[in-house]
Amino acid sequence: LQAALDRFEGLGAALWAERAGVELRASGRTARKRDPSTLADLTPQELQVAGFVAEGLTNREVAAQLFLSPRTIDFHLRNVFAQAGVSSRGELAQLDLR
Repeated sequence: LQAALDRFEGLGAALWAERAGVELRASGRTARKRDPSTLADLTPQELQVAGFVAEGLTNREVAAQLFLSPRTIDFHLRNVFAQAGVSSRGELAQLDLR
């Protein structure tokens, strides 16, 4: 899966690369090394969600705080995990989100 991800990224096939990254993370491996510079690419709402999750709130609690649905929080959190190169809430909590 890592080789497929690298090949798709090299070819500029973003959708296939994303799919390979999802499958790679599902297998328990991270798609790439953690790169703090990618945190700058997070949207303000993704940063807000990441901050609440890093504090230990559940998706349902974050949704209540932001007046969003838990599914929307899940969507944002998946994007945060992918961009930050993490695969768990614990890893997310260790990142400097400022």
